[in-house]
Amino acid sequence: MSDTPQRVIVTAAGAGIGKRIAERFAEQGALVHASDVDAQAIGSAFTGNDGITATCLDATDEASVNEWIDTALSDMGGVDVMVNCAGIAGPTAPLDEMDFGEWQRCLSVNLDGQFLCSKRVIPAMKKQGQGLIVNFSSTAGLFGFPRRAPYCTAKWGVIGFTKTLAAELGEFGIRANAICPGPVDGDRMDRVIAAEAAKTGLSEDDVRAHSVASVSLGKFVTADDMADMVLFLASPGGAMVSGQAIPVDGHTQSV
Repeated sequence: MSDTPQRVIVTAAGAGIGKRIAERFAEQGALVHASDVDAQAIGSAFTGNDGITATCLDATDEASVNEWIDTALSDMGGVDVMVNCAGIAGPTAPLDEMDFGEWQRCLSVNLDGQFLCSKRVIPAMKKQGQGLIVNFSSTAGLFGFPRRAPYCTAKWGVIGFTKTLAAELGEFGIRANAICPGPVDGDRMDRVIAAEAAKTGLSEDDVRAHSVASVSLGKFVTADDMADMVLFLASPGGAMVSGQAIPVDGHTQSV
């Protein structure tokens, strides 16, 4: 990293992937503005970490997003990296049993937040002549998963959104990439497994075993694996990587 601190904005940083990304950037001396919709989580996530400014925020609320990012831009004098982690798993159900409101909410959280945050940082990045936008998709953006239609739809949408950003913004020195995690160890994956078990009648252990068996390396990835990739993309080594959907999944063979 250069002598000038990188300026980083991260959503969904109260726990899991977003939290670890914010921490890892701060460990390298970056200035970080982090947000999460969970007030308790974001309020305690970075206690004592002076390099991270934490804000409670709904990433689908346009006025709140604009205020937050404008504050971050003012505080840091710009932004080098925008990391869009905000997302939800959505419902687990066959399509013909799915509630329309749950469908809409899943698409909104997984797509609208990325749109709003990206839209707000782009003018600053254009003015600087450089920047990186990292959007979180999923291996669900590469495969279809039964009983997960809204989540898969949203995560495929993230990839299309990212590739369009890369095409639009390359002339301004701005890169955009999508990261596609496989199953990530942690509380969120535990909830997904529990929901799938409840719908299929399988045990949670069986659902977990099936998920692991579909990965060539035979294990789930971690939040640190995701942070490693984001930090690489933000480093000089990632300078010519743009418009890519990058699986970090141990190689998913099948659903």
